[in-house]
Amino acid sequence: MSERSTPTILVAGTASHVGKSTVVTGLCRRFANADVRVAPFKAQNMSNEARAVVRPTADTDMKSVTADENDSTAVNSSEQEETNTITAGVLNSELNPTYGEIGVSQSVQAQAAGVQSVTDHNPVLLKPRGDAESQLIIDGVAVGHYTAESFYAEHWEQARSAAVTAHTRLAADHDVIIAEGAGSIAEINFHDHDLANIETARFTDARIIIVADIERGGVFASIIGTLELLPDDVRNQVIGIVITKFRGDKSLLAPGIQTIEDRTGIPVLSVIPYDDPGLPAEDSVSLPAVGERSVRGADDDAPAEQTVTVAVPRLPRASNTADLDPLAAVPGVRVAFVPLDVSLSRADIDAVVITGTKNTVDDLRALRASGFDDELREFEGPIVGLCGGYQLLGERLTAIHVEETDSNEKTEIEPAPSNDSNDDDSGHQTLSGLGILPVETQFSPTKRVAPVTWTLDGFGPLADATGMVTGYEIHAGQTTACGPVQTPFESLTTERIESTDNTADLSQGMTNHHSRDPIALGAATDSVIGTYLHGLFDNEAVCEAFVESVFSAANTDRPDIDMTSRSDPYERAAHLVSSISFESILGHPLTELK
Repeated sequence: MSERSTPTILVAGTASHVGKSTVVTGLCRRFANADVRVAPFKAQNMSNEARAVVRPTADTDMKSVTADENDSTAVNSSEQEETNTITAGVLNSELNPTYGEIGVSQSVQAQAAGVQSVTDHNPVLLKPRGDAESQLIIDGVAVGHYTAESFYAEHWEQARSAAVTAHTRLAADHDVIIAEGAGSIAEINFHDHDLANIETARFTDARIIIVADIERGGVFASIIGTLELLPDDVRNQVIGIVITKFRGDKSLLAPGIQTIEDRTGIPVLSVIPYDDPGLPAEDSVSLPAVGERSVRGADDDAPAEQTVTVAVPRLPRASNTADLDPLAAVPGVRVAFVPLDVSLSRADIDAVVITGTKNTVDDLRALRASGFDDELREFEGPIVGLCGGYQLLGERLTAIHVEETDSNEKTEIEPAPSNDSNDDDSGHQTLSGLGILPVETQFSPTKRVAPVTWTLDGFGPLADATGMVTGYEIHAGQTTACGPVQTPFESLTTERIESTDNTADLSQGMTNHHSRDPIALGAATDSVIGTYLHGLFDNEAVCEAFVESVFSAANTDRPDIDMTSRSDPYERAAHLVSSISFESILGHPLTELK
C-alpha cells in the first residue's frame, strides 16, 4: 500500500451557528474511539471565548507538561510569574511564551479527540473589543489591536503563514485532521482572504463537508446557493452535505434530499436530529442581544419553588461566558443573562455573577450608565466577579488609556491618586469602579496567559470549598488591594504540591516561582468574591459550595435530582454524527489510516 498524506476533513457551513463545532467535536470523538490519532484545527477564529493552552513552539520540555485528567487545558508545568506574559506586538523577555490562547471550541474538540490542547489547533484568533477592532492573536500570542481593513492589509499573510505551519505540524503527528470553517464558506466578497474556509480548503487539499441548519428554514436553497457560489476548485473538493437540527419524520425530507443529490451530484451524508449535547458555546451568537434576557438551565424539571436564579449582566463586550456552563448544569439553578437596566430586587434574583469582558473600561461605563452599579451595591445576595468582572468590582481602574477605544466617551476621568509614585498622570488616568471590593487594577500592554493551579481556603460565597483548584488566567492588568481585604486563594509552589496527598501527577514539571500577591489571584468579603480564575466553576467543590451558598441565601430547598445520569457531552456529540460513515468522509476504509 502506498504511503498516504494525512487527510484533512473541512467541516464548512452555509452560515454561522449551523452546528459545525458540534459536528467537528463528534467526529473527533468518534475517530478517537476508533483508536485513530485525530486532531482538530481551525485556521482562524473570531471569539471572545478563549482558553490558555501550551504553545508547541515554546522553548520548553514538552515531556514535563502534565494535563489534568478532567481538563486537558489545565497544564501544571513551569508556571512562571513573569515569563508567561506577552506584550502587544512583542513576545516576553524569553521571546517565546510557554502558553497562548485559542478559541474554546478548539480546546473542547481537542479534549474530545483525547489530545492536549495546543495553539496549533487554532493558530489565528481575533477577539472583538469594540469600535470595529479586534485583538489579533497569532500562535497564541497577542500581536495588537486592528480594524478588519488593517488586519487584511498588514497581517493577513503572517496569519496565513502561521496557519499553514500549524497544520503542517499537526499533520506530521496525526492520522487525520478535522478542520472547522467559520461562518459561511460562500461569502463571495471575502473569498480572497477567507483563511478559515477557502484558504484552508486549498492549502490542506481538504475533503469538504457542507453543514446546513434546517431549523432556520430554506435549507435546500442555502445548500444549492452555497455550492453555486464556491470557486470551481473548492467546489470540486466538496464530498458531502450534512443537514443539522432536524425535528420530526426524516422521511418527509426524502424528496428534497433526492433533488439536492440529483442537481449537485453530492450526497447528503446525514440528517442530524435536533439535540444539544452540552458543549460550551463558541461565540456571542449564543448570547441574547444586549438589552434582552435569556435563561440557561431551565430544562431540568426542577419544581419552580426549588429553583434559584443567578443573574449575569449582559455586558456589551462579554467574554468567556462558558465559565457559567457548570452552574447552568446544576439542577434547580437558572443562569439568567439580564439587561443592564434590570432591577435585581424586582427580578427575583438570588445571586449575581459578572463574567469576563474584552474591554473592562467600556463595559464599566455601560454598567454605570444603566444604573447597574447602584443595583449591585444594594444587592444582598452572593456576588462573584470573574476576570474582568473582578476588575469591575474594584474601587478604581487606572491607566485606562490602555483599554480605551476611540468610541469611548472620555468622561468621568479622575486624576491619579496623589500618592502614586509615577508622576506621569497621562499614563495613569483613573476611572471609579463599582466599589464593591477594596481593590484597584492598573492596566498595561502586558497580558498574562497561563493554565494555573491554586489552593482555595473557603471564604465568602465559597465558604465550604477548600483544596486545590485548576483553571487558567487570560487577562491584562494587575490588581492590588487599596484597603483591608481577604483572599481565599494562594498560588501553588512545588513544595506545596509535593506535600499534598494524592498529587504526585500534579507535581511533575512544576518549578519554583516567586510568590504572587494573593490579591492578584482574587479577593473576597462575606458575600462577594472576585478572581482571575477562569474555569472556577469547573471545579466541582467550588461549584457545589457556591450553589449551596445561593440556595442558603435564598432560603430555598434544593431539588432532589440525580446529576449522575447526565451523559458525557463528547459521547453525545459522537452519537449525533454516528450516521456519517468514516469511509464516506475519508474516501477509503478507516483501516487504511492505521
